[in-house]
Amino acid sequence: MHKPYQAPGIDPKTGVPLYETIQEDWSSLEVGTSKLEPAPPLIAQTDEMETFTRTLVQLQWRPGDPMDLYVIMPKGVKNPPAVVYLFSYKDDTDRFRDNGWDERATRGGVAAVGMVSALSGHRFQSRPMEQWFVSELQESLGSTVHDVKFILDYLAQRGDIDMSRIGMFGQSSGGAIALLAAAADPRLKAVDVLDPWGDWPVWLAKSPIVKEDIHGTNFAQPDFLKKVENLDPVKWLPTLKSTHLRIQQVMGNVVTPDECKAAIRNAAPKNAEVVRYDNVRDLAKAGTEGHLFDWVKATVKDLPAAARPGSVLSTQNDSQRESAQR
Repeated sequence: MHKPYQAPGIDPKTGVPLYETIQEDWSSLEVGTSKLEPAPPLIAQTDEMETFTRTLVQLQWRPGDPMDLYVIMPKGVKNPPAVVYLFSYKDDTDRFRDNGWDERATRGGVAAVGMVSALSGHRFQSRPMEQWFVSELQESLGSTVHDVKFILDYLAQRGDIDMSRIGMFGQSSGGAIALLAAAADPRLKAVDVLDPWGDWPVWLAKSPIVKEDIHGTNFAQPDFLKKVENLDPVKWLPTLKSTHLRIQQVMGNVVTPDECKAAIRNAAPKNAEVVRYDNVRDLAKAGTEGHLFDWVKATVKDLPAAARPGSVLSTQNDSQRESAQR
């Protein structure tokens, strides 16, 4: 007897789309009262290459939203530092499966962890066609910031990555999320963002991306802006005083209006390094052959490594803690 067809992303008992059953506070950078329960990770496959290994892991903590995560480890390096990579909302996991990209990202002995945003790529499933990353901006940002927290938890559980030396690279929408994630989780010690979105009242009113939606004018209305006001990188940038931070901006890129670029620069703490390129060609020259990631990789490598159990430093730290307790 054949089982009746069940549409993916639908609760078989109630017929309700799974995304409608999510109980999550997207307005908060912290998971807080959100009802998110991580399932055991599923290890799909590991590819052995000459200089790195690439493992596909499926993680999930909300109904109907499994995430493919790629963990790319450099060979010959024990407990390497790592960089989490998050690109634009239009990107899926293709680059993380590319051997050339993986070799460049892990060159120098740094692990690469590839993820995609909520409502993006393979994570855009069983949703009405009128819904997309910007129309559901509060959910897209809030969910993905929470995702970073759970990804870092998973990396810590693995035991083969130095969690005291973790960085994040984010581009466009991924850049906005990287800044928010750094404000939420101090485990991100270094953050490098390329053309991050932000300054929502202006961005949602003027960015050409918004004009792609026939309902785009609604996104600059007070009720929509109220939902994302606590998820604005401009609000949280001043708090990143202890984070190693680089902001890269392409002045010829109109996706983020010049007013927003200025607001982001002005909100950045004094310790931030700001790099401006006149156009995409100048960026391409600076970022060829994987050099775009050199700064964040070098920064996490230069951070103090975690003391290993039984080491002199570890023993000293244990003695200091015991003295403090006494």
